[in-house]
Amino acid sequence: MRTARPSNPEELAGEYPISAADSELERGPYEDGFSVRTVIGALFVALVMMPGAIYLGLVAGQQLGPAAEWVTIILFAELARRSMATLKRQEVFVLFYVASSLASVTLAHLALSGGPFATTIWNQYLLQSPQTRAISGQMPDWIVPPVSSPAIQHRDLWNVAWWWSASRGLLSPVILIVIGSVLGRMAWIGLGYTLFRLLSDGERLPFPLAPVAAAGATALAESTEREEGGTRRRSWRWNVFGVGASLGMAFGALYVLVPMTTGLFMAKPIMLFPIPFLDLTRNVEGVLPASLISISFDAGLIIAGMILPFRLVLGTFAAILCTSVLGNPILLKLGAFRHWTPGNGLLVNQMLLNFDFWMSVSVGMAASVAAIGVFSMVRTFWGKSKARAGGAGIGPSSALTGASDAGVPLASTADAVSRAPSRERGDFPIWAALLLYAAAISGFSFVSHLLVPGFPVWIILVFGFLWTPLHSYISGRLIGLTGSGLATPYLKETAFIASGYKGIDIWFAPIPLFDFGGAAMRFRELELTRTKFTSILKAELLMLPIALVCSFLFWWFFWKLNQIPSDTFPFAARVWPIAARQSYLIFTANTSQSPLLLQALNPRIILGALGAGLVVYAGLGWIGLPSTFFYGMIGGLGAPLHGGLALLIGALAGRHFFQRRFGRENWSRYLPVLAAGFSCGMGLAGMVGVALSLIANCARELPF
Repeated sequence: MRTARPSNPEELAGEYPISAADSELERGPYEDGFSVRTVIGALFVALVMMPGAIYLGLVAGQQLGPAAEWVTIILFAELARRSMATLKRQEVFVLFYVASSLASVTLAHLALSGGPFATTIWNQYLLQSPQTRAISGQMPDWIVPPVSSPAIQHRDLWNVAWWWSASRGLLSPVILIVIGSVLGRMAWIGLGYTLFRLLSDGERLPFPLAPVAAAGATALAESTEREEGGTRRRSWRWNVFGVGASLGMAFGALYVLVPMTTGLFMAKPIMLFPIPFLDLTRNVEGVLPASLISISFDAGLIIAGMILPFRLVLGTFAAILCTSVLGNPILLKLGAFRHWTPGNGLLVNQMLLNFDFWMSVSVGMAASVAAIGVFSMVRTFWGKSKARAGGAGIGPSSALTGASDAGVPLASTADAVSRAPSRERGDFPIWAALLLYAAAISGFSFVSHLLVPGFPVWIILVFGFLWTPLHSYISGRLIGLTGSGLATPYLKETAFIASGYKGIDIWFAPIPLFDFGGAAMRFRELELTRTKFTSILKAELLMLPIALVCSFLFWWFFWKLNQIPSDTFPFAARVWPIAARQSYLIFTANTSQSPLLLQALNPRIILGALGAGLVVYAGLGWIGLPSTFFYGMIGGLGAPLHGGLALLIGALAGRHFFQRRFGRENWSRYLPVLAAGFSCGMGLAGMVGVALSLIANCARELPF
């Protein structure tokens, strides 16, 4: 397949607007970022931020991730500044990593945070939910105790039924969570590091979003530095970060804080901007029936449009325009949407249209991206082998022929040396990383077979040892090129149905089906901040016990106080029943004679989308468009208008206004720092809202 690529520096700078910031960051020696401050920061996030994240997710469905990350870093930066100490950027980034990991979302579709034991609360609801009552008796006791157990009746995670199952003994709900957490971190580190060596060191992919976190950490670290006379050092990064934080706080106050605070004492909160978007689907269905028309006022999407490759954003918007806006009415007339009816809102329409058509298209397009990724991988390794055979060396110039798919120029000789594996960088042997991954996947496979011995073990092994590495490589390659990975929808569900296995227990087994593509970017962020890779290993060893203990204690406390969901937690009470119904449809897909999932997946549409994806990829390359445009199109197929429109506004503003206002080179330096500051400001505004919500809800329980 031919892929055209830009050939002059101006085109390349426009394609990756913040790639020039890498050279500004990659300076100085590698240092260890793990210190006593990291330990204190981990405890602070676990003890202070984690309960706030749990509460915010249950009440409002919001995430506390950015707030936990930046509030922690700013607090430590201020303490260091007051005590006349200096924070290294390596320490700041490890604090950022620890905070983001401990406050991350556990179950994204439920906005459920709070560490690994959040799954126990969701499973107990599945056991008791009216939507899943028909299968509650078939749920295995190694995932949740029986409904008649005191562990469920008394809402007690300390009960022995959570620690010892009648059917599998020590393989109980709590012990399986601990085992899964340990094996998951092993697999993440092992395969993630291997992918980094392949994609960053080997293929020199740009990873366009990696400089954002790295630039934010560098700016905050520089704010603690002082001149020789003891005066505080003022750097351009801190100034730009401050501007971004101010903008983020101002927008966050209007977008997040006002609805959260007014909702505490008013029947209907005041929303200055529609959240999450303004739905215009019903307004235009007379002219464009079945179209998905909406407008988003989320400034974060506009910032993202400035960061992402310009042609990626163009591809996304073009695909949305051709499918969701103009294509859906045509497809409706052709009879593609059997379940669409007038008068529905965007979310309902999107669900129906996906069921009838776009779900099958997304599967076929994902298969085409996977095929292209495999082709690119084979071409890359074939080029390396030819270079070695011809004596051209093993540097990046011999690894690729001319440039990467995205049109990024090959690294210079000096850059190749600086990004080579070294003891200074904290590299460890590839064989050790692969051995760590193999041990983790073997553990997952062994435990899965013990729990579900009737399920074909070869499917488990294929998922763990073949599909996960292949899919992670392709996804990591897309993240390195475009900033977003690859999702292969309904692969596990289809495999389970096709296997012929009829039990529900397989849906709860720890099947090793993962995507570790994003881990390669995390190692790239370490490299940009000149942080030794061993710092992350130490941080993981620290976080694992803290996360397990604090997650268990806080979820035990919240569940003991009140049933989850209930009126005390309005978001969970509204969303969990719908999610339980969707889970019921999936859990019964392999037991029904005519599962809805297989009805939604049309083989002819899937094969047609697969062929169309390959043809479009080759055609775009033939006319001279880079592959980022194609990957953007994949992300925009069947998507609502609001996401692509906001991205396009950001991309055009960055390219045609800010680049001209500040100059292309200066803007490429400012943008990642500005984006990090904006995220910080939004997080601070959200944190204020969480604090006020906690105070108000605690005060309601007081007897006076």
